[in-house]
Amino acid sequence: LTASSPACMSSIVDFLAAPEMFSQWLDDPVAFVRNGGSPGLATIEPDNPIWVKFARAMVPFVAPTAQGLAQQVGQWPTPPRRVLDIAAGHGVFGIVAVDWRAVLEVAKENAAAAGVSQRYRTLAGSAFDVDWGTGFDLVLLTNFLHHFDTATCVKLLAKVRGSLAPGGRALAVEFVPNDDRVSPPFAAAFALVMLAGTPHGDAYTEREYAQMGRDAGFAKVSATPLPPSPQSLVVFE
Repeated sequence: LTASSPACMSSIVDFLAAPEMFSQWLDDPVAFVRNGGSPGLATIEPDNPIWVKFARAMVPFVAPTAQGLAQQVGQWPTPPRRVLDIAAGHGVFGIVAVDWRAVLEVAKENAAAAGVSQRYRTLAGSAFDVDWGTGFDLVLLTNFLHHFDTATCVKLLAKVRGSLAPGGRALAVEFVPNDDRVSPPFAAAFALVMLAGTPHGDAYTEREYAQMGRDAGFAKVSATPLPPSPQSLVVFE
């Protein structure tokens, strides 16, 4: 909580406790429970300014996850050379970034601070509409798939698969509950966040991600924890 410390995480309250976030969860919970999701587009509305808040506030929370992901990728026999980061947000994970234009301005600031701005490229717009090209060794889907229903996730994963170079992989960072959907507590509780904040999003199990991957044409899907984060790394090969 000490602002002068490089490990300070106090900024995350600017997103997690933002009035617009509390409003969607607490103003009328009966409405989203009865509806089976948010009555409107909520957080997945195009150019929603909440994602600029996310990009500026959540770097301390996601940095350990990004480091864990980097360690996993660093163990691959052949390091990826071309990396696409979908819904890049703060830009901490990737090099070629896709997101809303205002959010990408924050990502470019972070890329400059990290000294990689010369290698950093941005593509503004919806991940479902932008032509991001092909030949990627690694495509990152960090904290994104949970915003959508299964059919939409399969559609996006199929697009991702078509953009991979031979031997390329896609990595998702997600809250993955067990099959009982009540454990572990953090991942299971995240389903409520998606119920309130998206029309059809959810916290999906490893089994559900595996089925999405197969339906999108991937041969193998696996999930492994990313401690100390409560999230998991889902690998699509």
